[in-house]
Amino acid sequence: MRLATEVLIERYQDNVYAAAYSVCRNAADAEDIVQDTFIQYHTSDSEFDSEQHIRAWLLRVAVNKAKNVSRSFRRRASVPLEEYMATLPFEAPEDRDLFSHVMRLPARYRIVIHLFYYEDYSVRDIAGILHISEGNVRVRLTRGRKLLGAQLQQEGDA
Repeated sequence: MRLATEVLIERYQDNVYAAAYSVCRNAADAEDIVQDTFIQYHTSDSEFDSEQHIRAWLLRVAVNKAKNVSRSFRRRASVPLEEYMATLPFEAPEDRDLFSHVMRLPARYRIVIHLFYYEDYSVRDIAGILHISEGNVRVRLTRGRKLLGAQLQQEGDA
C-alpha cells in the first residue's frame, strides 16, 4: 500500500513535527526533519500494510533523524519552549502546563510519553517505532510518569 505524499503531509505533518521536536527540542531542526522524513517516504520503494503502518514508519524515521540531529556537532541554539508552545492549540490551561512539564523530561522518557499519550500508540507500537523492547517502553513510561509526578508535586508545593 502506498498513499500520495501530499495526502500524508496533510494528515501527519503535525504529528511528525511534534515527535521530532520532542526529541531535538529545536523548531528549525524539527521542520527540517519533517521535510526530510516526507522526502524519504516519497523516494522510497517501500510497500506498507496499512495507513497505520505508514504513520508508524514516518514517526520512526522522524525520531531517528531527530536523534541524529541531537547528536550532531552542528546543533543550533534551541527555540525556547514557550515559543514552540505558543504555536500549539490547547483546550485548557492545564493542558499547556502538563505539556510544558512533559517537554522538560529527559529525552528517553519524553518521547515514550509523547507517543503513548499524545499520539495514542500502544506499548508494542512504541517498541517498534523506537526499536526497543516492550519491557523497556513500560519501564520508561513508569519512570517518566514518576518524574512527571515529582515535577508536578514540586510545583504544587512551591
